[in-house]
Amino acid sequence: MESLAPCRMNCLWRKKPDFSAIVVPSIRGSGYLDYTVETHASRSMKVMEEFRQKDMLCDLTIHVTNNDKNTVDFKVHKVVLASCSPYFRAMFTSSFKERHASEVTIQDLNPQVVGKLIDYAYTAHITVGKQCALHLLLAAMRYQVDDVAKACCDFLTKHLDASNVIGISRFAEDIGCPELLQHCWQYVNTHFSQVTKEEEFLSLTHCQVVALFTHNNLKVLCESEVYKACTDWVRGDLESRVQYLHALLNAVKIYALPPNFLKNVLKSCDILSKADSCKDLLWRIYDAIIQGNFPPAPKRGPQLIYVAGGYRQRSLSMMEAFDPIRNVWIKLADMETPCSGLGACTLLGLLYTVGGRNYSLPNNTESNLLCCYNPMTNQWSQRAPLNLPRNRVGVGVVDGCIYAVGGSQGFVHHNTVERWDPESNIWTFVRPMSVARLGAGVTACGGFLYVVGGYDGMRRWNTAEKYHPDTDTWHQLASMSSPRSGLGLVCVNSFLYAIGGYDGHVQLNSTERYDTVGNLWEPRAPMMHCRSAHGVAVHEGLIYVLGQSNCYHRGRGHKPVIT
Repeated sequence: MESLAPCRMNCLWRKKPDFSAIVVPSIRGSGYLDYTVETHASRSMKVMEEFRQKDMLCDLTIHVTNNDKNTVDFKVHKVVLASCSPYFRAMFTSSFKERHASEVTIQDLNPQVVGKLIDYAYTAHITVGKQCALHLLLAAMRYQVDDVAKACCDFLTKHLDASNVIGISRFAEDIGCPELLQHCWQYVNTHFSQVTKEEEFLSLTHCQVVALFTHNNLKVLCESEVYKACTDWVRGDLESRVQYLHALLNAVKIYALPPNFLKNVLKSCDILSKADSCKDLLWRIYDAIIQGNFPPAPKRGPQLIYVAGGYRQRSLSMMEAFDPIRNVWIKLADMETPCSGLGACTLLGLLYTVGGRNYSLPNNTESNLLCCYNPMTNQWSQRAPLNLPRNRVGVGVVDGCIYAVGGSQGFVHHNTVERWDPESNIWTFVRPMSVARLGAGVTACGGFLYVVGGYDGMRRWNTAEKYHPDTDTWHQLASMSSPRSGLGLVCVNSFLYAIGGYDGHVQLNSTERYDTVGNLWEPRAPMMHCRSAHGVAVHEGLIYVLGQSNCYHRGRGHKPVIT
């Protein structure tokens, strides 16, 4: 016996078993070691899978029938199903009759799908594809195989598009899958315009449409997209849905609709002829907007202040946006051409830059460009150019059209004004101002275009005038107390604020407010710093002033605008 012991020990050492182990000191003494084999569980499951394939030690047969077709049988081990499914765990360990049963029948599920779940229970592997994702998710939710359900949700979320998202959201709601449902509605909110053009949108109930319209995080360029979706849904079944039009319009932020769009709707929308109360509602709101007697238009989602171009030893092409809520700046796509002294505005959710000058070129070229920035795509594109290059041009929007006011080309200072129609993409001249104005303050208020201050090459103006688009006429207004060029001009609650500027001697920090009803200017609180060639914007009733020219130079400044 003693002669055999060394031989046996040597054989054991020479064998060198192939396994990885974690060595943990035992509390029982230095003479013992605990071994944990990391691959033990996976090896055991491989053996169980071999047993299943060879029908060894199986204690349950699952009969799967679907739509009265042939039954498919699966031989399995109860313990394996119970280990990955709370549903089967309860079935086989509680007082249910299936606890001691050797056969179970599953109905209304595709046998291939059940087979995939069983394969997953043994192998921890699942393949999800377009053909099986919905069926597999239904089965995984029913039998509480959470990891498979999550894999299906992840797959479906990555493959959402405008044509299938509403159908998938309805499926998620039916089977009680809140995670997938949330992803679907996030997609709808982000891709509202595309989704509402699909046939699936017309299948929503009026309650679902109202819930969608009232969501404040809808990503739309303009509220007109929501109004159009509203009328498209009603037209989908006009006779039965026109009764819901009033409730739907209450969910649309009508005060945020462009006045010109609203006027055209009242003239041409056929649905309104079948709903007099709705037409009356829109007329009242339109009149309030035109008269300037309306609450601030509610916005959807966060509003940003955009700053484009400018001058720093040369003209800049950069653009960034300020988020007043988070107090952060966001870098955005550069303009295609460096530019300073440009004008900027928003129209139907798009940002437009007008004119300016490129001080990066040897000949310092004035610009006649009209450039459009889409915040949804972070991309720039060009529209029809101005009839005249205009540096330090004033810009305003009235009735859905952009006005380019004054500016200069070389030593020529303009009193001319051009109007751009986005539908025709054409610039046309309107009646010129009474005097030439470069660096004037320009803004729209109550359906009129206001122009204040500016420089004609000889003197700086304290005068103001107002343009009536309907009559193509200008009217003189009360003058400011100080001449100003390079000022900022904004409208807040039917008051105009003329901020800062240059009077020909010094930069100004003073502010004057104009009462559009009383035709009267009055001083308001000065800024903390003197500024000219700066930008101004209004957000939530607050006026933001950005940038400045440290000393007066023509064409040096940048323009902020809110969308």
